[in-house]
Amino acid sequence: MASIYTLAPGARLPEHKHPFQRYAYVLEGALRVQQADSSSRIYRAGEFIIESVDRWHYGATVGDAPVKLLVIDQLPPTAEATVERPPAP
Repeated sequence: MASIYTLAPGARLPEHKHPFQRYAYVLEGALRVQQADSSSRIYRAGEFIIESVDRWHYGATVGDAPVKLLVIDQLPPTAEATVERPPAP
């Protein structure tokens, strides 16, 4: 499944994980991907992101420009591509 997402400047996605393989191509802007283990990387226009499978992480836009992503999910037809981390008790 392929989708295009646009994230506004200053956006931060909730912490989440992917049960199946997901790839993203950065069409515009810059996105920081922060892993739960504290490692992070900034991806810029023209770069591919190979998403972590079953590892908690989140993404946040970097700079004043929106981020536009082409996302490709490899998953069964009725499966969810993303699982959000439940709030702490």
